[in-house]
Amino acid sequence: MKERVLFIASAGGHLSELLSLRPMFSRYDSFLMTEKTKSSEALVSDFSNKMGFLLYGTMAHPWSYPFKLLGNCFISLYYFLKFRPKVIVTTGVQSAAPMCCIAKIMGSKVIYIETLANIESKTASGRIIYHFADCFIVQWKSMLKLYPKAKYGGWIY
Repeated sequence: MKERVLFIASAGGHLSELLSLRPMFSRYDSFLMTEKTKSSEALVSDFSNKMGFLLYGTMAHPWSYPFKLLGNCFISLYYFLKFRPKVIVTTGVQSAAPMCCIAKIMGSKVIYIETLANIESKTASGRIIYHFADCFIVQWKSMLKLYPKAKYGGWIY
């Protein structure tokens, strides 16, 4: 039986980075999660019942964001209990952080890949997840200065 791996990222560039790992998906009993947008809904035909959606929301909307983040905590818990992954792989941002926290509490491994977009600064989710990720990967050697315990993996594109 293949190991269960949940791949999770926010919609947009983070999801594009994660989907560049798509050849790995078939090696595992994999499940994909992202925020629900028109572009991400198009992936349903490729992943059918192996895909789940989070609420789309950014910190640019300070009134609704806390509620959406709380909602994503409950949605993440639901999908974690439904799929029971042994490993979480994420390219991050805020919507992926609750799943990573839940996974760590429940004993799953967390693999975090810091986004290619950041060369000299940490992301908000990277700052948090760095402290408990089982494997923290950066795509730029310069990021090793900010994350000394990280592993340099090169570009995933």
